[in-house]
Amino acid sequence: MTPSIADRFGVTDALFSLKCLAAAALAYYLALTFQFPKPFWSVMTAYIVASPMTGAVHSKALFRLSGTAIGAAVAVILLPNLRGSPEFLTLALAGWLGLCIYLAVIDRTARAYMYLLAGFTAILVSMPIIDRPEAVFTTAVSRVQEIALGFFCAGLVHSLVFPRSVSDRLLARVDAIVRDAERWSIDTLDEAGTVRLARDRRQLALDIAELHQLSIHLPFDTGRRRLRVGAVRALQQQLAILAPLAAAVEDRLHELRGEGHADARLDRLAAQARDWLDRDDGGYREEAATLRRRAQALEPEVGPDMAAPDLLKLGLLVRLGELIEAHCHCRDLRRQLHAPSRAAVSTDVPALLGSAVPRALHEDRGMALRSGLNAVATVCIAVAFWRLTAWPSGDGAVMIAAICCSLFAGFDQPAVLLNKFLAGWVIATFAAIAYTFAILPRVTEFGVLIAVLAPYLLVGGSLLARPPRALMATGLLLGLLNTVGLNEEYAEHFPTFINAAIAQLAGAVLSLVMLRIFSTVGAGRRAERIVQASWRDIGRFDAPGAPAPGAWIGVALDRIGLLAPRLVATGRDPGAALLDGLNDLRAGAALLRLGKLERSLRGDAASALAAARQAVAAHYRAQAAARMAITPPKMLESTIDHGIRTLAACEPAHAREGVLALLTLRRVFFPHGHPPGRPPAPDGILDRAA
Repeated sequence: MTPSIADRFGVTDALFSLKCLAAAALAYYLALTFQFPKPFWSVMTAYIVASPMTGAVHSKALFRLSGTAIGAAVAVILLPNLRGSPEFLTLALAGWLGLCIYLAVIDRTARAYMYLLAGFTAILVSMPIIDRPEAVFTTAVSRVQEIALGFFCAGLVHSLVFPRSVSDRLLARVDAIVRDAERWSIDTLDEAGTVRLARDRRQLALDIAELHQLSIHLPFDTGRRRLRVGAVRALQQQLAILAPLAAAVEDRLHELRGEGHADARLDRLAAQARDWLDRDDGGYREEAATLRRRAQALEPEVGPDMAAPDLLKLGLLVRLGELIEAHCHCRDLRRQLHAPSRAAVSTDVPALLGSAVPRALHEDRGMALRSGLNAVATVCIAVAFWRLTAWPSGDGAVMIAAICCSLFAGFDQPAVLLNKFLAGWVIATFAAIAYTFAILPRVTEFGVLIAVLAPYLLVGGSLLARPPRALMATGLLLGLLNTVGLNEEYAEHFPTFINAAIAQLAGAVLSLVMLRIFSTVGAGRRAERIVQASWRDIGRFDAPGAPAPGAWIGVALDRIGLLAPRLVATGRDPGAALLDGLNDLRAGAALLRLGKLERSLRGDAASALAAARQAVAAHYRAQAAARMAITPPKMLESTIDHGIRTLAACEPAHAREGVLALLTLRRVFFPHGHPPGRPPAPDGILDRAA
């Protein structure tokens, strides 16, 4: 999307930074007014939840406040009950943090903030008073109040002062995302080059992921116009459906045209569909219906004597009709999102909204477990060092280590990201020395204090609005605010200050070392784990409890979206790997459709489908066990071909559905094999189909 003039000249970033400063100043003023014990927690919180979009501020605030309250409650429960056993208390707090990080890494939604805050808040409350457990309730209540005040001030300022709505941002992206999807289909029908098609596939996967991330914050948006979450979810589902359909059309059209056997009627229909996608006028629904009728009229009849070329044409025409329908639904939902009222813009919209469900996401439980264990080990080591050395400021090292383990859990290269955060924290430490001992002793009024802090905070806030600099900016801001300690009165002692600053840096360095030890899985290995997760899933699709095809497509597309940036990070061309991912998606969806069809069949047809499903699932299980792609066995080809012959002789409705799904499997595994059916005519009619 082309940046606005305000974005190009930094006006948007500057305004965001001013709002952050205003929220922090308001939080500090109110915390002093209410005589909170540690007002700097309110100030830091105002920056922690800051986001350019108002809805994101509110969602982060809600989940983080919930997590803070849960973490404080855990501290109130654990500290008094384990006061006589510091070892068990340490293990309990570390285990709680590890569990919360495990859940947060699995969740991958805004709700993950709640788990993270619940984990390290228990440590933030407990560590400073570990030898005074009688003060735990008062301390817990104070932390919750201070943090809640920061949330309130941030939400208030970002909502009232030039708010940026999530809905407005999402509407701007919806038009571009729908157009990206249409571009892939246009390039498919034009037989664009491999590079362009690979780019189109990657872009659609990333677009769907972006749409999901924006939709998370929609329920918390405060703009004048709030979009329906159901409409966004419905659009996500239709975009997800487009991916396997476009891939199937691309595959069959390429095969037909490559052999020179696409007849004039098919070429004319493809050209008409391409022209329809390239236009966006008011009569798109009527033209889409006409195109689908033409595709159905050209479908060859399914039967036991069906010629091999007709199998390929059948697959192309059916998938092309479904592709046109899905694009029509995407346009309907785009219009629905732009409509000023909630009245349905077409007769299909109510059904689309009614079928919308939350999008299923990929879960890597192994990486989540590794992140949780890293946090447990880090906290235990930090506490042991603190207690054995009797370091007066050692609790600060424990708290910072817990925070760093939480913030950077689940990333491919967390140590690299933590380095950026740590660099900002080191700079902030030197800035804090200058402020604490050269500037703040001369400040006696609230307004002057905000004025002297403003230059530093404004620069940090503007960097916070820029994703490439956000991690360093977070270290710059939190490092200064935490180290300076904005309390009611100035009372700093240099040795105490330096001791605390060193402890905080030591905690960050310890977490960095532990992340390097535990997080040895790079982007390349994470990409392999994502692919293998799909293989394991498909390997279970022949057993009871398989998911619905729509849910599987959502998970598979999410994995493709996760795969693309990791392949780029390793320097590999993502095109071939993403195409393989789409083929796995198609194979899984076909397997699930066959499972549903099998339940309505009896006799030889049901047995043939069961054998095909079991053979395909066994192949994917073998790949998952070997952790590498395996050449499909000849037995798999003969099993699929037997299923096609058997299904072709069934009742027409069942025959059509079953043959299409089996043909998809054949094209995925044996794109150049000879399918069952009458042999091709001597004039060179296509002898491959699936």
